[in-house]
Amino acid sequence: MAVYNLSVSINIIESREKFMSEQYNVTGMSCAACSARVERVVKKLPGVTSCAVSLLTNSMSVEGTAQPSAIIAAVEKAGYGASLKAPEHSATPSHSQEEEALKDHETPALKRRLIASLIFLVALMYFSMGHMVGLPLPEFFVNNHVAQGLAQLLLAGIIMVINQKFFVSGFSSLMHFAPNMDTLVAMGSFASFSWSVYVLFRMTEAGHTFAVHDFYFESAGMILTLITIGRMLEARSKGRTTDALKSLMKLAPKTATIIRNNQEVTVPIEQVMRGNIFVVRPGENIPVDGIITEGTSAVNEAALTGESIPVDKAPGDMVSAATVNQSGYIKCEATRVGQDTTLSQIIRMVSDAAATKAPAAKIADKVCGIFVPSVIFIAVCVVIGWMIAGKSFGDALSYGIAVLVISCPCALGLATPVAVMVGNGMGAKNGILFKTAASLEEAGKINIAALDKTGTITSGEPKVTDILTAGDYLEEDLMKYAYSLEAKSEHPLARAVVSFAKEKGIKPSDVRDFRALPGNGLTASLNDGSTLTGGSVKFIGEKYSVSSRFTEEAGKFSEQGKTPLMFVKDDELIGIIAVADVIKPDSQEAVKELQAMGIKVVMLTGDNERTAKAIGTEAGVDDVIAGVLPEGKESVIRELQAQGKVAMVGDGINDAPALTRADIGIAIGAGTDIAVDAADVVLMKSTLKDVPAAVRLSRATLRNIRQNLFWAFVYNVIGIPLAAGLWGLKLDPMFGAAAMSLSSFCVVTNALRLNLFDIHGGKK
Repeated sequence: MAVYNLSVSINIIESREKFMSEQYNVTGMSCAACSARVERVVKKLPGVTSCAVSLLTNSMSVEGTAQPSAIIAAVEKAGYGASLKAPEHSATPSHSQEEEALKDHETPALKRRLIASLIFLVALMYFSMGHMVGLPLPEFFVNNHVAQGLAQLLLAGIIMVINQKFFVSGFSSLMHFAPNMDTLVAMGSFASFSWSVYVLFRMTEAGHTFAVHDFYFESAGMILTLITIGRMLEARSKGRTTDALKSLMKLAPKTATIIRNNQEVTVPIEQVMRGNIFVVRPGENIPVDGIITEGTSAVNEAALTGESIPVDKAPGDMVSAATVNQSGYIKCEATRVGQDTTLSQIIRMVSDAAATKAPAAKIADKVCGIFVPSVIFIAVCVVIGWMIAGKSFGDALSYGIAVLVISCPCALGLATPVAVMVGNGMGAKNGILFKTAASLEEAGKINIAALDKTGTITSGEPKVTDILTAGDYLEEDLMKYAYSLEAKSEHPLARAVVSFAKEKGIKPSDVRDFRALPGNGLTASLNDGSTLTGGSVKFIGEKYSVSSRFTEEAGKFSEQGKTPLMFVKDDELIGIIAVADVIKPDSQEAVKELQAMGIKVVMLTGDNERTAKAIGTEAGVDDVIAGVLPEGKESVIRELQAQGKVAMVGDGINDAPALTRADIGIAIGAGTDIAVDAADVVLMKSTLKDVPAAVRLSRATLRNIRQNLFWAFVYNVIGIPLAAGLWGLKLDPMFGAAAMSLSSFCVVTNALRLNLFDIHGGKK
């Protein structure tokens, strides 16, 4: 393990220009081509710096200086609807609005359409193909081909009316020069229907050469019905991808019990204001974020952190909305309400991440933008080509229709966002929050993990680790005198001694004439007139006689990264108490997991080389970079980036520049707000083991995205030539429609497999 001692000068943090960011609800989108169209028109507006549209959540995130009215007008001009979401920091929560936007309204409507379509499709298939399989026709229709055609025309027409949404959306998009998947379906069905009507009219002429098998009415109806089946399956699966987000929204309490005029009053959650005192009884959800002012309790925070073990709370401790008070009656002062609560921030973070684009989606987006026009062009060429080759117009049209209905831009468009949404949901369930889709994708690509020491690898609070007595003194005597002396001090090391003594049930002695001495020492007098003195080895060694044995023991403690404190009564050494910022119980395991994943682990600290080396050795990191000034961590990250992609893990204000500079910034959830704001990933449980879990989840999500994109590309690359008849096969348009429906369904279902992934699994 290499150890570097750096002296880094103060660096100026590069400021990032900030733009207004707004969230919008978008209506009328039916496929990836629609979302690509909306993105295109909004990005063209003056003042828009970035735009991301989510087909899954029907939402749009826009950054820049453009006015909302101009953005909404542009979307409406493109043939879709848009409305501004409630502001992030509005006093009234918008969870109900967001939950309504995420609610699956599509599946019930598609189910009704499907049932109605199937009823008429059965009758249509009976008239078109029933006689071919031996089913009897009413006597009027026997050998009456025109009557059979009229019956098929009426039934197919009814199915087309039931599924008129395909035609409204498809031809409307075509008129806006932005054809979508509905355009392909509408054109395929309409072409089948129109040709069949033409054949029917020609059959009324004498000497016609057309027969019943020249009708394509059943294809017109079957295409619409099969696509509706696929849409319903896809909608149901897409609804499940937002389950995690909807579950978070359902956790939001609807009412709170506050104190007004010394009486408990139950009010809607919207009426709770900062500074209000609210009460929570055992078994109740905590309504808003606050600080306990009275009472103790055990609070289950699984809703926010994924950790099922309740956390003990006492006056002065923070509580968060949607967590459950399991025991004890508590009074709290509201500190964050409405959209400022931790729950609301988590919901917004997960929702915003769904509205952003992962890098892998860019290729698919570019393809989707030109996919539908290309397919229409190919279909026209196929029809012309087969006619030149000697096929009848009816046969050539059948090939063209098959090309239209088998192609599937939705599979391409959904490949990335569905996986991102499920991955984000899995992370949120386990207390790992990815702020953007890009951070979810990039976290799995890191080669180096730079870990802050204090509060990240270590607990951040000094603890008593060793007690060494001198002479005839017992450990209890040493702790009693040390407690009596340190109880008057506010130093962190003093608090460690006091806390340890309290845990052991030791009672302090009364002292007087307490003084903090220059050179890192304390002194006070006991009631019996004796003097107590405590301090560093250097301070005590200069004032009193200390044997070489205790000097050597103190040196050993220092080499182990501990701080030895010596205590003297009058002129006699009582003993040594060693205090250290101990590493967290799971830090070693987390470091091993990262290393097993092929990631180099580096520890950054401002401590001296000896202490840093001791902690680094215990944690098992690969490298230790010691003596780094708080302002210099950003420069260290910059140097590490020359070796590969770097993730910075920290929790303090001094970590913010490094978190921003790193390829991926990971903030420990219990850290400062500034660190959390600067990071790309937030670990709500404040455990280092969630770092390898986040990387593992990112890699699984990226693998899923690649599988989806591979399937979507291969399906279209094979399916379109097959439908065009290039391999000597003639594909019935009905089979093409079925394949198209299954394609999107397979992509969404594959993404849902991420819900079964064990993010804490130790597999390499």
